[in-house]
Amino acid sequence: MNKPSLIRLVTAFALSFATAGIGRVLTELGPWYAALQFPPWKPPDAAFGVIWSLLFTLGAISGWLAWEAAGTAALQRRVLGLFAANALLNILWSALYFKLQRPDWALYEVGLLWLSILALIVGLWRISRWASLLLLPYAVWVAIAAALNLATVRLNGPFV
Repeated sequence: MNKPSLIRLVTAFALSFATAGIGRVLTELGPWYAALQFPPWKPPDAAFGVIWSLLFTLGAISGWLAWEAAGTAALQRRVLGLFAANALLNILWSALYFKLQRPDWALYEVGLLWLSILALIVGLWRISRWASLLLLPYAVWVAIAAALNLATVRLNGPFV
């Protein structure tokens, strides 16, 4: 691996985990969260950090592979735009659900987040199939998170 490629890989990890860090700062598991009712199939809270760490790692590698495979500045802008839109929607979900304590609003937003993942998978396919495939676990997890979000709203709503 040449030096510029290594720098891009490190940059991809830095950006991916910066997104994760912002989401983590917005995720407050205080008394409000502890008082919520959850479905019995909800994973333990400790599992979420492990799962998200794996997904952000796969996302960083995906971004790096796509950037390396993008042969033109236009394709590089596409890669950057798709990942930036997804990062903003990922952060927004955490802000709505945890910071504003509005799982009902987050439920609407998670649809947009999932569509942004789909846009990444489809948008990267012709650039790098591996980059695209590495995002499939993210799509599956966000679908599970959306189902958990819906169950939480049903068990605890309305939110005001």
